[in-house]
Amino acid sequence: MHLPLLLILELCALGLVAGFLAGLLGIGGGMLLVPMLTYLLGRQQVNPDLAVKMAIATSMATIAFTSLSSVRAHHRHGAVRWDIVLRLAPGIVLGGLLASLGAFSLLKGAWLAILFSLFVGFSAVRMWADRKPSPTRQMPHAAGQLLAGGMIGFLSGLVGAGGGFVSVPFMVWCNVAIHSAVATSAALGFPIAIVNVLGYVLSGLSVAGRPALSFGYIWLPALVFVAACSVLTAPLGARAAHQLPVAQLKRIFASLLLGLAAYMLWKGLAAA
Repeated sequence: MHLPLLLILELCALGLVAGFLAGLLGIGGGMLLVPMLTYLLGRQQVNPDLAVKMAIATSMATIAFTSLSSVRAHHRHGAVRWDIVLRLAPGIVLGGLLASLGAFSLLKGAWLAILFSLFVGFSAVRMWADRKPSPTRQMPHAAGQLLAGGMIGFLSGLVGAGGGFVSVPFMVWCNVAIHSAVATSAALGFPIAIVNVLGYVLSGLSVAGRPALSFGYIWLPALVFVAACSVLTAPLGARAAHQLPVAQLKRIFASLLLGLAAYMLWKGLAAA
């Protein structure tokens, strides 16, 4: 199938920006990709309900690439808390499978868009408020982190984001330094992406109305061009994250999330 040159350029530009944001903020780029891919799929005459689902699934698939690229840069700075990654990952796998194989296929795309906007908006408000956590609060023990990982994996599977919109505020609330929280969130993006993509492919294979070059709920042209470009800029974003002051990084994170939450709320309410 021949792809218009304009569409290819748009997907490449989207990948460059999303990759930089993935490295900078540890959000996997999904917060930007879901709204933009929803718009681009709508231009391909995809049903609005299906467009939201495919945008979520395709966004998640790209995170597998951007997370690996950005986490290497963060690891060189010694910022990744691998102890937290190992404790959260099992719950993330279980929660992601539950979302992508079950709840994702049952919910309408409009409701997924609204859910996306609500959770992203909530995370943004908490981050913008910059409420200081109790100085004695620490990450919970193994069972608590298993439960937290399950919630992160489940919510990520529903909204197609790398989990940073939940995991970064959660870790900061537990007195993990913002730069370490961002770096650790980037590392968590890989298991989140892999397990959810498996579910999206299996649950979407029999869905009617998908555009050409689709694999389950994943739109392959977007995956290829966005992923290829995002891995180029993810290390640049990760490098910038270690050069910005903490307060500025939090405000950038919150401002981005608020704008995208408003857009997806509008899309969800319009399609409901």
